[in-house]
Amino acid sequence: MQTPIISPSILSADFADLEKSFKMLNQSEADWIHLDVMDGNFVPNISFGMPVIKSLRKLTGKVFDAHLMIEQPERYIHNFKLVGVDILTVHYETQIHLNRTVDLIKKIGMKAGVALNPHTPVSLLKDIITELDLVLIMSVNPGYSGQKFIEHTYQKIVETKDLIEVTGSKAMIEVDGGVNNENAPKLFAAGADILVAASYIFNHDNPLKAIRNLKYF
Repeated sequence: MQTPIISPSILSADFADLEKSFKMLNQSEADWIHLDVMDGNFVPNISFGMPVIKSLRKLTGKVFDAHLMIEQPERYIHNFKLVGVDILTVHYETQIHLNRTVDLIKKIGMKAGVALNPHTPVSLLKDIITELDLVLIMSVNPGYSGQKFIEHTYQKIVETKDLIEVTGSKAMIEVDGGVNNENAPKLFAAGADILVAASYIFNHDNPLKAIRNLKYF
């Protein structure tokens, strides 16, 4: 039976003891680890940057799935490669020359993703979808963990899946924001391949079970 890729976001982890969180993630059935990088400009929150990612890279061999919620992310693409990021996702809303940014990400050896805010139409990706490895659908407004899931996300996933199939793209669909054990089956049924969760996992009394719940419903 096919199961979704689970990419826990460490945004809700205990930053005073990230090593403990990574020991748990290494023991878990999580496939990837989601890194939410925020600059305080594109979104109102500030999280962490390259020095932290470089240190965390030593703690795990799992895929680093970095989501850049920053302005002008193209300035830092090489830096994220150097600190061990495997998949680099930029926001459509930050880009003037999206094709150039995606091309550079792939050229230096990372997989390239594009994220869409809740109000951004999927149709805007029609000219670049075949170049993407991943489309990240935001199911909350980016910036903070623990927000309420936006119900229109299901339709947006369906639209993304349709665009991928029509164009022959190989892109996977990732969903980020308000993901939990209740909506995970519906997200997967709508066409999502990757589920990102932060507060549901790290605020759970048994994070290993929470990850398993997302993967196997």
